[in-house]
Amino acid sequence: MRVGFVGLGAMGAHMARNLHREGQLTSVWSRTGEKAGALAAELGLQAPATLAQLAAGVDAVVSCVSADADVLEVAGALAPALATGSLLIDCSTTAADTARRAAELLRRGGVEFLDCPVSGGVEGAREGTLAIMAGGAPEAFERARPILEAMGRTVTLFGPVGSGQAAKATNQIMCAGIIEAVSEAMAFARAQGLPLEKLIDTLGKGAGSSWYFVHRAPNMVRGSFPAGFRVRLHAKDLAICRDMAARFGVSLPVVERMLAEYAELIARGHGDEDISATFRLKAELFEPDKNGSGG
Repeated sequence: MRVGFVGLGAMGAHMARNLHREGQLTSVWSRTGEKAGALAAELGLQAPATLAQLAAGVDAVVSCVSADADVLEVAGALAPALATGSLLIDCSTTAADTARRAAELLRRGGVEFLDCPVSGGVEGAREGTLAIMAGGAPEAFERARPILEAMGRTVTLFGPVGSGQAAKATNQIMCAGIIEAVSEAMAFARAQGLPLEKLIDTLGKGAGSSWYFVHRAPNMVRGSFPAGFRVRLHAKDLAICRDMAARFGVSLPVVERMLAEYAELIARGHGDEDISATFRLKAELFEPDKNGSGG
């Protein structure tokens, strides 16, 4: 299939390149036209000026944008221009209800929608090893599989539209708890005077290890938090998780704690850093001038 890609941020640009390597990508579009023009020139592709123009020349569109409103805007702009039988594969992270609303916008024109949020960070996007959680009709999923497998190593259909986002919300709760635990543990280890590089190498092979420990604990040692998964974006995702849980009358302690920590980091100007920046707050627990104790 001829595939267009919408959204060329930290994740999307790498995902588009992987589609190009598999010979599937024909055109790209970004709200920042310069990004689309530069990538199109690099890869020898088209960079249409509008979403409608992109839709006219493809059989499927992959989108990877930041917010629920963006997904609905993209779906609304593509809906009248995509041919009947086309696919919109949305790899953004949104509320499940947003995915269902986007699907309804497209269904009227005979276009199939799949919500396919991804996990694996910038590294996974670059290497084509993302975990992709899909929601949608089984037939549409099978047609989309070659596209998804160009971007990810693990591709799973969880149920109807919205199921992919529910699976991603589950993942985001796990990420919150894990990064909090890693940050707290690393702050504790530093206060104990342990050689942190050796610690990462050793514990990275132990029962308490995780992807976040192996890949993000080094950030904490360096005190530098280049964006892999930005604080403000995870905060947005956890707010979605909070809303989904609230429908059951439930408040999730891990989600609430991390939303509070992220709000503090954003207030201090760290919202565009990687979520491993929560180490900043954990390290302060061991600083006498911060907590009033001798540490």
